Amino acid sequence: MNVVIIEDDEALSRTLARRLQKNQCEATVFTEIAHHFNDIVAVKPDAILLDMKLKEQTSIVSIPALRDSLPDARIVVLTGYGSIATAVEAIRKGADDYLTKPAEFQSILAALRGESVDTAPIENEVMSPDRLEWEHIQRILAENEGNVSQTARQLNMHRRTLQRKLQKRPVLK
Repeated sequence: MNVVIIEDDEALSRTLARRLQKNQCEATVFTEIAHHFNDIVAVKPDAILLDMKLKEQTSIVSIPALRDSLPDARIVVLTGYGSIATAVEAIRKGADDYLTKPAEFQSILAALRGESVDTAPIENEVMSPDRLEWEHIQRILAENEGNVSQTARQLNMHRRTLQRKLQKRPVLK
């Protein structure tokens, strides 16, 4: 299997590439999409592992173009900033799977291969106010296609405040 890894964290991308190669996969690493789009398409990957947040922009907006150029490739979004809103948006734009960091390598490999993964049952817990706020911000950000200024205006908050909130990882409970 030929896999393209699009990840701006060099240490993580090297580790993933090595692990994939040990599992009989060819791995090519790119740190961004915009400048390397034609190179990514030229690789003709069977699967793409796409980090959702590349530098300061979201890569979800690139999923439709990747899907159009590589209709048979599986697109798996991997993110440290997971939310229900971004998961739904990624799948709607054409991603095949969505994983949150830290993800076990076997889960990543299974997602790239299109295999089902046994997951723990979803617990019916009430979200904390911090988590609820994170989910709301992510939903509004998705509606505004990643435009932070427009999202801040819609949430009636200063843009810098929103940027600080986006830099923090959400509280999981």
